[in-house]
Amino acid sequence: MGLFDDFNRFLESRLEEFLRNNPHLELEALLEQLREQEEDTLKLIADLQLQEKRSQDEILATAQEIQRWHIRVEKAKTAGRQDLVAPAQEREAALLREGNQRWGQMQGIKERITQAKELMKRIQQRRQEVQAKAADVAANRTNYQTAQSFDTTGWNQNRNSKGADDLEATFQRWETQDELEQLKRNLGR
Repeated sequence: MGLFDDFNRFLESRLEEFLRNNPHLELEALLEQLREQEEDTLKLIADLQLQEKRSQDEILATAQEIQRWHIRVEKAKTAGRQDLVAPAQEREAALLREGNQRWGQMQGIKERITQAKELMKRIQQRRQEVQAKAADVAANRTNYQTAQSFDTTGWNQNRNSKGADDLEATFQRWETQDELEQLKRNLGR
C-alpha cells in the first residue's frame, strides 16, 4: 500500500509541477471545474424549486383540510354533538401542527434556494475572473512567442557586415566539406 501511496504522491506532484509550468492549462482545468460546479448548482436550484412547489401544494392541501375540519367543528358545536366536537378539534389541531411543520420545511427550502443562487453568483463571478486571467495568460503567451520569433540573432544586422560574411563563408566551407565526404563514401562503395 505504501508503494501505491508514494507513486500517487509522485504523480500528483508531477501534475502540480506541470500545471505550474503551464498556467494556461491550469486555468483551463479550473474553468472546466467551475463549469461543472455551475451545472451542478443549476441542477440543485431546479431540484429545490421543485421541492418548494411540492411543499406549497402540500401546505395548500393541508390548509384546505384544516378549513374543512374547522367547519365540521363548528357544525358539531351548532348541532350540539359534543361527542364529535372534541375529536374534530383534535384533528384540526393535528392538521395545524402538520401545516406549521410543512411551512417550516418550505422556509428551509427557500433558504437553501437563496444560498444556492448566491453560490451560483459566486461561481459565475469566479469563472469570469478565471476567464479574464486565462485571456491575459494567452495574450502574454502570444506576446512571448512573438517576441521569441522576432528576437533572433542577426535579425537587425546589416547583410553586408563582416560578421555575416564570415558566417556565410563558414557555412559554405562546411557544406562543401560535407558534400566531399558524401562523394567519397559513394565512390568507396
